[in-house]
Amino acid sequence: MSDKNSPWGGGGGGDDGNRNPWAVPPGGRPRPGAPKPTALDEFLRRARGPQGPGGGGGGFGGLPGGAQARNLWLAGIALVVVLWMGLTSIHVIGPQQRGVVTVLGRYADTLPSGIGVTWPAPFAAVQKIDVESVRTIGFPGNGGSENLVLTGDQNIVDLSYTVSWNVTNPQDYVFEIKDPEETVRAVAEASMRAVMATVTLDQAIAGGKAAIAARTQQLMQSLLNQYHAGIQVQGVDIGRVDPPSKVRDAFKEVSAAQQEAQSNMNNARGYAQQVIARAEGAAREFDLAYEQYRLAPEVTRRRMYYETLEQVLGRADKTVVGTPQGVQPYLPLPVTPRTPPPADEATVTSSARAGGGQ
Repeated sequence: MSDKNSPWGGGGGGDDGNRNPWAVPPGGRPRPGAPKPTALDEFLRRARGPQGPGGGGGGFGGLPGGAQARNLWLAGIALVVVLWMGLTSIHVIGPQQRGVVTVLGRYADTLPSGIGVTWPAPFAAVQKIDVESVRTIGFPGNGGSENLVLTGDQNIVDLSYTVSWNVTNPQDYVFEIKDPEETVRAVAEASMRAVMATVTLDQAIAGGKAAIAARTQQLMQSLLNQYHAGIQVQGVDIGRVDPPSKVRDAFKEVSAAQQEAQSNMNNARGYAQQVIARAEGAAREFDLAYEQYRLAPEVTRRRMYYETLEQVLGRADKTVVGTPQGVQPYLPLPVTPRTPPPADEATVTSSARAGGGQ
């Protein structure tokens, strides 16, 4: 290939007849029809440097060689190390957060809010946990569907409620439970069903919501403490307690019938109390009359006789005429209409006549 008689010519010198037909001519302009240099050719040209492949002192890609290149490499490596340590060792913890530090996968420390320093990654890792925000889980979780719960008297209700909770121990929250939110959801549902199984339908629908919510919160907290979950239950709020939609109309009819029955029972109790009160009053009057009769029998008997005549004759049409002895009075009286007796007296009179006829 280096022979002058070679069709490719020598190494770049000589006349035009012996020059490489693909090489760039001395003027720098490529020959007409010659292929363009590729990216590999350009890279090799830059790698050879300005002195060519045989020259000395040139570095790779035009960089300086020798001690200067070594210093540049060391400075670059030092800069990378500083950036690596700064970005992975310094952690900014927010005011509502705590940082759980693990070194080689083992718990090491909990960083307070502020700026904390740890070993660089991958030796140490920091997980930031929000410990002040109150989180809420709603039941039923999928919106408009029903959440059917069985009560202690074998009735079914559609129940909706929400549970509020927050993190109190970041270490337990990270390491003791796998999925905190699902754990809280499962514990809340189990606790609510356990409490509802001890109450009746009337207690759940009427005024027992506050007591049910308090008992559910207490049971939830007890279970989470047993799990060492590091979670505090802030409250349970019961929203809807209704019968299932398929039997809601029938349930309303039953409720209306129960209310009507309760109203009738109240009316009956009131009437009974009135009758008992009148009977007790009559008994007291009789006792008083008996005491007076024991003290003065004749006077009391005559007074009772007069009072009875007054009650009987007070409602009848009558004329009383007083005449001297031995004189026959004549008093032409017009025919006056008789006042009809009251309904109760007329009934008693008719009954008495019927009894007399028999």
